[in-house]
Amino acid sequence: MDAIHPWPGKAYPLGARWDGEGVNFAVHSKHATAVEVCLFDPGDPSRELQRVPLTEVTGFVWHGYLPGLKPGALYGFRVHGPYAPERGLRFNPHKLLVDPYARAIDGEVDFAGPVYGYRLGAPEEDLAFCEADSAPSMPRCVVLDDHAFDWTGDARPEHPLHRSIVYELHVRGFTMRHPKVPPELRGTYAGLASPPALEHLRRLGVTAVELLPVHEYVDDPFLQGKGLRNYWGYSTLGYFAPEHRYSASGSRGGQVDEFRQMVKTLHQAGIEVILDVVFNHTCEGNHLGPTLSFKGLENGSYYKLAPDPRYYADYTGTGSSLDVSNPQVLRLVMDSLRYWTDEMHVDGFRFDLATTLCRNPHDFDRYCNFLQAAHQDPALQKVKLIAEPWDVGPGGYQVGGFPTRWSEWNGKYRDVLRRFWKGDIQAQELGYRLTGSADLYQAAGRKIFASVNFVTCHDGFTLRDLVSYDHKHNEANGEQNRDGSDDNASWNCGVEGETDDPEVNALRDRQQRNLIASLLVSQGVPMLSAGDEMGKTQGGNNNAYCQDNERSWLDWDLDDRRAALLGFTARVIRLRQAQPALQRRRFFRGAHIWDSSLKDLAWFRPDGSEMTEEDWQAPYVRSLAFVLGGDAIATPDERGQRIRGDTLLVLMNAHHEPVPYTLPEITWGEEWEVLLDTAGASDAKRDRLAARGVVEVSARSLVVLSRPARPEPT
Repeated sequence: MDAIHPWPGKAYPLGARWDGEGVNFAVHSKHATAVEVCLFDPGDPSRELQRVPLTEVTGFVWHGYLPGLKPGALYGFRVHGPYAPERGLRFNPHKLLVDPYARAIDGEVDFAGPVYGYRLGAPEEDLAFCEADSAPSMPRCVVLDDHAFDWTGDARPEHPLHRSIVYELHVRGFTMRHPKVPPELRGTYAGLASPPALEHLRRLGVTAVELLPVHEYVDDPFLQGKGLRNYWGYSTLGYFAPEHRYSASGSRGGQVDEFRQMVKTLHQAGIEVILDVVFNHTCEGNHLGPTLSFKGLENGSYYKLAPDPRYYADYTGTGSSLDVSNPQVLRLVMDSLRYWTDEMHVDGFRFDLATTLCRNPHDFDRYCNFLQAAHQDPALQKVKLIAEPWDVGPGGYQVGGFPTRWSEWNGKYRDVLRRFWKGDIQAQELGYRLTGSADLYQAAGRKIFASVNFVTCHDGFTLRDLVSYDHKHNEANGEQNRDGSDDNASWNCGVEGETDDPEVNALRDRQQRNLIASLLVSQGVPMLSAGDEMGKTQGGNNNAYCQDNERSWLDWDLDDRRAALLGFTARVIRLRQAQPALQRRRFFRGAHIWDSSLKDLAWFRPDGSEMTEEDWQAPYVRSLAFVLGGDAIATPDERGQRIRGDTLLVLMNAHHEPVPYTLPEITWGEEWEVLLDTAGASDAKRDRLAARGVVEVSARSLVVLSRPARPEPT
């Protein structure tokens, strides 16, 4: 390769951009004294071909244009400047750095190499400057042709949130064991878009997949030492690059178009794509972590530093926190979100530990720069924004604290539903959670779909383990079972772990059905964790973040019990999608609306009388019922027409014994129809029930009854 002499180039856009004749490089560093682009041989990535200095600086952006350079070129940065950790500066030109704006990354970090800016084992720790070259141990960034993919025929499904059913899944784990997915596609973007995977998603009826992190990430060195991997991927290296290990198309840019094709195929199936994004921290850890990208570019800008700038403020439990209050970091975050929205066509984002992004500088601020930027950005108006509204710092639990336009993972919903069906909680808070959590969202002007309801997610017990274990069993993680939460609100139904006892297994099956049914008859946005619909177990491991193996991967070999649960879940999803009363956009009034003879929402005791304040305050209410007045829904459809749906009666019994319920009186029609019974009752005589009749609801079960919408007056 002949030496390339740079032209001045431009300061925008950041990253490496090919224009058909050459590549413009631009990278931000406020305190650097020099920046070099290192080019590597595509045929032998270990061979460094040339170091090209970027001598032009505009607004702290170092830039240059390399004529003749083409897509497929491999590169990284070296940044010169003071190495003074005691002042928050960690420049080290001996360390090859990944471009924060790289669209594709090839290779992985080798932590056995000198990827630390300091000399490991030195008495003064991170103060000891390391002169060893890290390039042999670092991945390479890839120059791409950003205009090569054909999006013709792609149409975003655009499901409104109140009609959405979110399905959280791991790209790799979803298909790794699927027998009908071709072996070469298992665990990949192409595998997720394959016909067998789509068949399952369609059968379930979900409207969106929420993918665990797919940004390029690294495996933590302490896990590698134990023969484990960072399976979940919450250790980001590149915020623009799809994780290359999930690609069947290779890592020299093939992963980008494969991801795009996956999105396009899912869209054609009517399924949206939501990304779980990790802007609260990176893979570089604390002051003893490696120098891979941000730390070597501008440590004090990218990270929140402690009063002693040698150390980091840590609100995430990972050793450091990104400083999104810094304008350049905020720009990185917003540029990344726009890229995935506009150029990768994703439909939304779930923000991991979102409270950290809103600390200004250290306390949560609902008027912070990030929330304001997201609120006004035109590109983000068309996508879903979901916060995980907590972190591990002071004042970090912010359920209900985010502004309009945002939905939130509702951790209070999860906790209450678990405790109710376990049988150890009164019903008072349950009423709020089942009906959209008005106590959290209504006063702030937010809609009912601000609440993303879930019983389980990737973090914690699976649904099957929730009803099979009283205690976590995380020994396989190599931390003496000290990791993971001890507070799970789980119940093993009498036996710890797997058992052949038919009565215990029958109860566990019913409890799983109860939790799934409760989730799908609740107001808000339901989210299922992949595999729960098939009785996935992790052997009681409630922190399987490092288990990239069959403990975490979905098992598609279904016995009769697991197949029955899958069929049940699909049936309840269809029920939800067919009933307007379960897809509200506005909170209930608890009053008569229009000409309805029923309130839009009413709560009943088992004796058929409406619940009083005294009933709600009773300490051990484990059985209750509520009516959703189908003809009293005050929300119009998309064309402004009044919605008239069936009236639903939901009977919930968390007692260990059956409870007789007196059905409410109705003013037209004579019968209620049984839509669902989690006890599995199949007696034909129970298909229709007389108004004011008495029905026995089995122990620990849920029943849904309906009656047709009241006829329009003539």
